[in-house]
Amino acid sequence: MKELFDRVSNDCSKLVTKSYSTSFSLAVNMLSTKIRKDIYNIYGFVRFADEIVDTFHDYDKKKLMEHFERDYYLSKELGISLNPILNSFQQTVKRYNIPDEMVQAFLKSMKADLYKTEYETKEEYDAYIYGSADVVGLMCLKVFVDGDDKKYEELKDAAMRLGSAFQKVNFLRDLKDDYEVLNRSYFPNINLGELDATSKQIIIDEIESDFEFAYKNGILKLPAEAKFGVYMAYRYYRRLLKKLKSVPSEKIMDTRIRISDPMKLNLLARSYVKYKLNIIK
Repeated sequence: MKELFDRVSNDCSKLVTKSYSTSFSLAVNMLSTKIRKDIYNIYGFVRFADEIVDTFHDYDKKKLMEHFERDYYLSKELGISLNPILNSFQQTVKRYNIPDEMVQAFLKSMKADLYKTEYETKEEYDAYIYGSADVVGLMCLKVFVDGDDKKYEELKDAAMRLGSAFQKVNFLRDLKDDYEVLNRSYFPNINLGELDATSKQIIIDEIESDFEFAYKNGILKLPAEAKFGVYMAYRYYRRLLKKLKSVPSEKIMDTRIRISDPMKLNLLARSYVKYKLNIIK
């Protein structure tokens, strides 16, 4: 008799996605209806954890994160949580056998944001990216392949690279808030206070490499249920990167890059035509 509560929980995860990210929500709507719910559930979980460390400055964020993690594992043990976001996420975890290592890696990176402000080595940077972005891509891939372990192994590197690319674009886009408000500097060996054209190009080249690998080795090989939705997200982030490339390095800290709603619809229409004409190559 838990079906109604589960349906309400899933609707809450969907509402979180639509409220916090119109662009991601648009991409999820392009997925097959049978997998949308679980992607909403994953997004709801990672978004709430991210909100704790990035937004709730007037509260004890460490305690909030501890309770969030504790309540998640309790929900997993009991098969239910009165927190609808955790209730829906634990169902997706069980339905698709998402390994606990992924959840732990994600939470580790989120907790790092509570105390760590600089990433001085590539190893530290890569570890943070893995937990904050790569494993989210892997969780989604678990849903996309629906138990096909061979397909998962074939696509997992590309899923990680795509997650990395999305996160690095976010870092560039959110440079002002991360650096000036949250006092964070994610890119190692780069002085964000005096970002020059060479340093900016190094970051962009890294992102371009991630995108190229993910597209050729992942997006083109995804199951039909997932391909267009992921392609849409890819096109959106490529457009963000294009706009970031056009901003001079000395002004990027003061420029908030966004894609307007009409442009999002334009991207959707053009992407759909390419997809239907099978010219995504």
